[in-house]
Amino acid sequence: MGYAGDANARTPWLDGLASEAVNFTQAVTPHPLGPQARAALLTGRLCPENGVSGYWDALPLYQPGSGTPATGRTVAHALADRGYATAFFGKWHLAPRDRSAPLVGEVHAKMVVPPERRGGFGLWEGFESGFLLNDPWLHGTRLPQPKHFKGYQADVLIQRAAEWLKAPHSQPVFCVVSLETPHPPYHAPAPHVAEVKPASLRLRANVPSGGPVEKQAREELAGYYAHIEATDRAVGKLIAEADLSGTIVVFTSVHGDMHGSHGLFRKAWPHEESVRVPLLIRGLKPENRGRTDLSPVSLVDLPHMAVAWAEGREWHCRRDNALISMPAATEIPLQCPVAWRGFRSAKHKLVLHADGTPWLYFDLTRDPLEQMNLAQDPRHRAAIRELTAML
Repeated sequence: MGYAGDANARTPWLDGLASEAVNFTQAVTPHPLGPQARAALLTGRLCPENGVSGYWDALPLYQPGSGTPATGRTVAHALADRGYATAFFGKWHLAPRDRSAPLVGEVHAKMVVPPERRGGFGLWEGFESGFLLNDPWLHGTRLPQPKHFKGYQADVLIQRAAEWLKAPHSQPVFCVVSLETPHPPYHAPAPHVAEVKPASLRLRANVPSGGPVEKQAREELAGYYAHIEATDRAVGKLIAEADLSGTIVVFTSVHGDMHGSHGLFRKAWPHEESVRVPLLIRGLKPENRGRTDLSPVSLVDLPHMAVAWAEGREWHCRRDNALISMPAATEIPLQCPVAWRGFRSAKHKLVLHADGTPWLYFDLTRDPLEQMNLAQDPRHRAAIRELTAML
């Protein structure tokens, strides 16, 4: 983001939103991989407590009154109970999927998510996955069968969400717009965006220079930043077209991407590039606009925030750290191949292997790029032991 100081990013609309919002500069995803992060974001519960552990797990069905834990209950259920009209547009990535089908392509994009698997949203219009950043297939409440739409995916979704938000409603509204970009395949066209030259990009200092890692990072980041610019423009269209003056607006992401930092790519890694996410919240109090908040907020907090706001209450983060984990290993290429768990505060990060032994320990104040792992340093053994016991 431009507002966050990234010289490569052209994000005028999000920069403008940041000037009117609370900027949570220490925000994290609890699980830096799509399905697990989305499950936490929607349920307000960490994985695997919410019923999702691995990449292929579907969000459980919510069965009220069944006597079983309400693992499939989402923020949409909670707000519907409080009189809200609810809507979801975009990528879902939480339904049962065909593991034999290619991850990229029309099979997953055209897969119908049955109504009972749509998280309790009153209106649901989207797609399971498929990574079609252009010309998406959408289905849902008003589209019983997948329909092919021409155009940039984010533009299509924003337009349909804006139309719903602008329509008359007899109830207060809650709307989730789930954009897939920026996401691999980074080489997919990003319309109406000037070419980004790989050689001109400024890389993070922890990307190994002069070899294949730098080359791949530059090539992928050129597409990444192009899609960031196109996505920024789409978000700006929603802000401009829908009257959101009386609406709390939240902007975030489910995870980051390593992009060559530490010689790694993609997500599910416990490093900052994978775990940190933007979080802007434009509320209704003018005194909060343009404010920076250092609270260790996590995506798992957002449903609890939404319920508090719906009830007219303030929400405050009462922790000094946030839990982070990958509860199950993933076999998808380039992603972190092992399970891990840990915590992150503004000052420290501790990550344990699945067997509970220390893997990473960083002093983020002195070492924000995480280039000095202190996990095996005898001088930190007592602190690590104490923190491990707390975890």
